Amino acid sequence: MLAVLDPLASLKVLDFSRVVAGPFATRMLADLGADVVKVEPPDGDLTRLWGAKTANLSGFYTQQNVGKRNISVDLKAEGAAALMLRLGAEADIVVENYRPGVMGQFGLGYEAFAAVNPTVVMLSISGFGQNSSWSQRAAYAPIIHAESGLLGRQARFDQNSPIDPMLSIADTNAALHGLVAVLAALRLRDQEGVGQHIDMAMLNAMTVTDDYAHHALDQMPTRRLGGTVWATSEGHILTAGNEQSQWFQLSRSGAVSDGLGPDASVEDKIAVRHQVITDWYKSFPSTEQLVKALDAANVAWAEIREPEEVFTTEAAAQRRLSVEVDDRAGSTRRVVQSPYHFSNARSEVRGWAPFRGEHNQVVMTDWLGMIESEVAQLAAAGVLLEEEPGEDG
Repeated sequence: MLAVLDPLASLKVLDFSRVVAGPFATRMLADLGADVVKVEPPDGDLTRLWGAKTANLSGFYTQQNVGKRNISVDLKAEGAAALMLRLGAEADIVVENYRPGVMGQFGLGYEAFAAVNPTVVMLSISGFGQNSSWSQRAAYAPIIHAESGLLGRQARFDQNSPIDPMLSIADTNAALHGLVAVLAALRLRDQEGVGQHIDMAMLNAMTVTDDYAHHALDQMPTRRLGGTVWATSEGHILTAGNEQSQWFQLSRSGAVSDGLGPDASVEDKIAVRHQVITDWYKSFPSTEQLVKALDAANVAWAEIREPEEVFTTEAAAQRRLSVEVDDRAGSTRRVVQSPYHFSNARSEVRGWAPFRGEHNQVVMTDWLGMIESEVAQLAAAGVLLEEEPGEDG
C-alpha cells in the first residue's frame, strides 16, 4: 500500500500577512503540508478581535490560522530586519499583504530577500497592485467589490441600492490566484533556479474571476445567468438559470403550458408564462413533492439554507466540510476543513490556532539552529515578543 503523501511537506513559508487574503493563502499552504510560520506584530492580527473567543482565540483568527506556527516580531526594533532576512534565507516562500512599500520601509522588500535567497518566491497581495496610481489606497474586500463593478451590477439587477455581500470575495479570489502563481513560480524555480516576486492585485483577481466581465468589455446589456429564487408553499427554493430557461425545461417535460396560440405577442408570452411558472412552484403542498417534480424535469435546485444548517447535512459529513481542532482550553472547536481531496495525498488542518509568539523558540531553533539563550537575548532586546495565553474575552 502506498504511503499517503503531503504535497508541500518540504516547503518553508514565512508569512507576514494578516486579516484575510494572505492568511487564507497560507492556511491552504499549511493544509497541504508546508511549514508556515506566521510573523505577527506586537499588537496582533486584527482578526483576533472577530468572532467567538475561546482561550482568547477568536473564531475568525482560528479559521484562517490553524496549522501554522507563530512568532511575534516588532519589525521596528533594531535587529528585527536582520533576523527576518536570516529566516528569509531559509524560506521557499514569503507572503505579505501590507500596503505597497511598507515591507520596503522595514528593509524587507523583495530585493532584500532575493539578495540573501535568489530562489525565493515572494507573494505580495494588495488592493490595486504595487505600482499603480491607486496603490496607496486602503483596500479591504468591500472596496474592491465596489471598484470591480460587482456591487453596481448586483444593484442594477436587484433594482435596489448597492449592498456589500457578507463574504470577502475579493480577498479569497486574490488568495487563490496568489496560490496558483506561487505554485507556478516554484515549478519554474525548480526548473530554472530563479525566484519570483508575484504582484497580485485584488482588483485583477476579481475581474479575471468575473464571468460577466465580457458584457462590460463589449459594452452590451448584461443577461443574468445565475439562479432564480421562487416562492413555494413552504418557503423558497432556488433553481439554476433565469426564468426563460426555467420555462424551456419545465414546458419541455410537460410540467407547464401557457395555453397561448402561435400568434401571441412576445409581451403576452412573457407575462403569461411568468404567472404560470410562479403558480406552478406554489402548487405543491410540500417541498419534497416539488423537488421530485424538478428532478423529473432535470432542473437543478437548492434549498436556501441558514448558515448553521450547512454543516449538519449528509453532504457536509460525506465531504468533511468541518473538523474538530484543539480549542486550547481543554476542549475542541470546529473549523472549516481543507477542500482538496486527493487520491493519494493529504490536505487537511494540521493543528490548532497559535497564540502570538507561541513558537518563537522552536522556530528559531528549527530554522536557524539558535539555542535558548540566543532567543532570550532577542526577547530582551524587544525583537521577539510573546503573549500569555488569556482567558476567554
